[in-house]
Amino acid sequence: MTDEKDVQPLLEPREGIPSVVESDAALAATVQAFAMGAGPVAVDAERASGYRYSGRAYLVQLRRAGAGSALIDPIQCPDLTGLDAALDGAEVVLHAATQDLPCLAELGFRPKLLFDTELAGRLLGYERVGLGTMVEVVLGLGLVKGHSAADWSTRPLPEDWLRYAVLDVEVLIELRDVLHAELVESGKLPWAMEEFAAILAAPTAPLRSDPWRRTSGIHRVRTLRGLAVVRELWTLRDELARDADLAPGRVLPDSAIVQAALDLPRTTKALTEIAPFTGRSARRHLREWLNAVTRARIMAEDELPQPIGPGDGPPPANRWADRDPVAAKRLHAARSVVAALADEHRMPTENLLQPDAVRRLTWEPPEFVDDSVIAERLRELGAREWQVGLTALPLAKALQRLETKGEI
Repeated sequence: MTDEKDVQPLLEPREGIPSVVESDAALAATVQAFAMGAGPVAVDAERASGYRYSGRAYLVQLRRAGAGSALIDPIQCPDLTGLDAALDGAEVVLHAATQDLPCLAELGFRPKLLFDTELAGRLLGYERVGLGTMVEVVLGLGLVKGHSAADWSTRPLPEDWLRYAVLDVEVLIELRDVLHAELVESGKLPWAMEEFAAILAAPTAPLRSDPWRRTSGIHRVRTLRGLAVVRELWTLRDELARDADLAPGRVLPDSAIVQAALDLPRTTKALTEIAPFTGRSARRHLREWLNAVTRARIMAEDELPQPIGPGDGPPPANRWADRDPVAAKRLHAARSVVAALADEHRMPTENLLQPDAVRRLTWEPPEFVDDSVIAERLRELGAREWQVGLTALPLAKALQRLETKGEI
């Protein structure tokens, strides 16, 4: 651990800010340089979350020993399959890999071997695992901050932003090396490698059904007619946002959708009494917004959205005591086991065993409680082998104790 007063600011890249790769010829030269490099490859991507509709990458940063650093503009160079082929078999180092892998895959870059410095930090028990904090605590270097939430679709990109982007991969390999050594020393490297492989093997998340139901504040809408307004406005907003390539919230905030569902305005004047509808972007589509509300107001009863039925999983844990007191006791016992093991191995409970797996195991436990049966059930629920090895027997014993005491 580095003392805060000993932290040295990292202000400039070692080789300066490289020219942004914006042509096929420049990309080919970069691919060749990185193919001839050695060791792990540090990778990062910058998106324009909160500004643009999609989650695409607007800048890709790379660094490798022997190749230095590179900045690639994926708008001008949207095909990174050549880079993917050139680095086949190389370990790719990412921080919080699940955030960047989808947008990298859209470009044809799909790592086969991963080291995630954020996840390594979690497994090692670091309390704060943001990149800047990890670099500061582990390497004693202070990264430049301030542009992570910038609109990276901006062109040309300001020099300060490019400097920030290069520095994000400047010491990522050094961070990986220290964390790798700590994983080896703690005996956790096999756990980490299993976790990294699971990230790469994870299937693409399916599209959500009824995504409009995730509108912030929708819990305030208590009528089916109001829910119809939310659905109509959300759908229209999504179409407008997609066409304009804008983040939906920049077209119309969720708060406006919810308030319209509560007020059911009948005129444009009534609609503009809801403050967000007077914004420049929203005003362009006032008639369309009102038409959407009107469609919901006159919609036939059988066309209104229905309440969500029970899902395939257990209910929220805070309802277990009323719904199934026996299951609530199993959950409490299992959570205590997982918490104790997490403390013992110095990591967050959710990394030791996924909370959803704990809930599903205890809501509908196997008929016969035995460590081998529990182990198989945990595998079915997505637990990794290292997690099964640590938790199956203690969980089985805890559930068996409840049975012996006659509490379940």
